[in-house]
Amino acid sequence: MVDSKKVKTTYPFWVGCAAASMASVCTHPLDLLRVRMQMSAEKAGMVVTARDTLRADGPRGLYPGLSASILRQMTYSVTRFGTYEYLKDEIKERTGQKASTWQMLGAATVAGIAGGIAGNPADIILVRMTADATKPLNDQHRYRNCFDGLARVVKEEGAQQLFRGLGPNLVRSVLMNTSQLVSYDWFKDQLKTQAGLREGLVLHAFASLGAGTVATTICAPADVIRSRVMSASGPGSGPLTVLKDSLAAEGPAFMFKGWTPAWIRLAPNTVLIFVFLEQIRKVIDKTRL
Repeated sequence: MVDSKKVKTTYPFWVGCAAASMASVCTHPLDLLRVRMQMSAEKAGMVVTARDTLRADGPRGLYPGLSASILRQMTYSVTRFGTYEYLKDEIKERTGQKASTWQMLGAATVAGIAGGIAGNPADIILVRMTADATKPLNDQHRYRNCFDGLARVVKEEGAQQLFRGLGPNLVRSVLMNTSQLVSYDWFKDQLKTQAGLREGLVLHAFASLGAGTVATTICAPADVIRSRVMSASGPGSGPLTVLKDSLAAEGPAFMFKGWTPAWIRLAPNTVLIFVFLEQIRKVIDKTRL
């Protein structure tokens, strides 16, 4: 019989990336609708945006930018999940105790910064590919795939443009990490101790649903500004200019534009990420026995 105390509890760096990529394939259409709502100055709802998208391009119109979405998970998600878990494990190894909420927030902040930097180029391409249909033909980028997009940005605009909008992206990345990863751990602990839920699919689903709702609300303003800054090409306007102009034209409500599709996308995406993550971990644990 294997001594459970001797079984490793750390997991490979790629686990978070694999889970996030699987979830992204399932929820990409919702991400596309969110970006298009955020980019539009009109007050079209999610249903109208989906209807117009399907009328224009059919079901395939819901999947532009999928290659960029996968690339994003292979840069952003692998870094943020891997760094967060590594830092938590380091804290536990050094102190002999589980990381406190404040320590987890610190770890998530560092992981969010690292992930935001690593994923910024893919984010640029993803936003542009999903937002193309909202622009006049002359302003559309029409990238064939994520690699074509990266090559054309470097060739036509310069490599520095791959880090356009890095400021709001880092803010959004830190907010996402601290709200999603830390709140998942918090909800999971609370559901175990207060509701008596045991480790399993029900616990993971409820904890991740709570984390997705918290993350959507906290990240909404930074997400809208990030999308608008990244979608533009050329010198363009910085986040403060975008914020000022958008507030003048649309009022404070613009910061929560696309919240519904963002929640409809992020809540199930968060559920799928953590359910896939826990299942991958379970498989890895079995191979170690």
